[in-house]
Amino acid sequence: MALKAGIVGLPNVGKSTLFNAVSTSAKAQASNYRFCTIEPNIGLVDVPDERLDKLAALVHPDRIVPTQIEIVDIAGLVKGASKGEGLGNKFLANIREVDAIVHVIRCFEDENILRDEGAINPVSDKEIIDTELQLKDLDGVERKYQKAEKLLRTADPKQKLEFEVLKRCKEYLEKGKNIRELHLDKNDKTAIADLFLLTDKPVLYVANVDEESMHTGNKYSEALKKAAEAEHAQVIVMNNSIEQQIAELENADDKAMFMEEYKMKEPALNKLIRSTYALLTLQTYFTAGVQEVRAWTIQKGWKAPQAASVIHTDFEKGFIKAEVIAYDDFIKYKSEAACREAGKLRIEGKDYVVKDGDVMHFRFNV
Repeated sequence: MALKAGIVGLPNVGKSTLFNAVSTSAKAQASNYRFCTIEPNIGLVDVPDERLDKLAALVHPDRIVPTQIEIVDIAGLVKGASKGEGLGNKFLANIREVDAIVHVIRCFEDENILRDEGAINPVSDKEIIDTELQLKDLDGVERKYQKAEKLLRTADPKQKLEFEVLKRCKEYLEKGKNIRELHLDKNDKTAIADLFLLTDKPVLYVANVDEESMHTGNKYSEALKKAAEAEHAQVIVMNNSIEQQIAELENADDKAMFMEEYKMKEPALNKLIRSTYALLTLQTYFTAGVQEVRAWTIQKGWKAPQAASVIHTDFEKGFIKAEVIAYDDFIKYKSEAACREAGKLRIEGKDYVVKDGDVMHFRFNV
């Protein structure tokens, strides 16, 4: 699946450092000047999942294949980006192409890092980005609203719905609020889908703190959490620089020693990646055989034939049935054969809604 999460924020807040830490396929230049990142860096990120390792420990496959998401490192936005300031139009277009936003906010003081916005204020920094995205959305909504208003006389129910949704969005944006807080239903979203509204994208905040605050947070990260509560958004506290250092260590023992020194059970990065995966409303099913144990990404709510399509489109076209074992049952009985013998292997048809963690095998005919 080609779902993307975009890392955004003001210049010099730690976006590219975070990208370098999470990406398994690319490294971004991290420098102390504005617009270091101009073209977006793109990388594939393995999603940490202990279930995959536990299945592999039972099956002993030739290889283990985790699922991945795509991360895009977007250049730092500045005040006035919605009007083209600081290459704003280009950067906002890059955000439009992602499915979810990871908003990095600096929550530490360091006089050696350039900052145009004055004293450290994570809430204000959040609002600067929010405002620029809102203004860009408002521009698109107003233009479509004007056209829809002229077409109202056609008495087309679809046109009336579109106008009403646009009116609600316009009023909401004018109040300085994000569309994702408006809780539009499926039909409402369909009516304005062509606008690809920036503030309708789900968001996750990263509070980039100093080393002393990486476990406890600080007054800046607490202020950010309070601000994020209003939109029911999650805030992950981490030190991006330390996370990058951990990611650069290739030896597992070296990583373990480094994390022990910093009293870490796992990189904070793992939580960030899992949270981003969840933010995209994704879930995982597994295939488990001697050749490979593999995690597959699907959208929540997908039925068995759709889930089969991520392996190969022919699996969906010729779908006959799915053999399904719940993850907990596979771990309990330790093999597919034992699950079958215990009656824990189910045969499911086309209407089966796949559950997170299902271990599946598809039967198909092409």
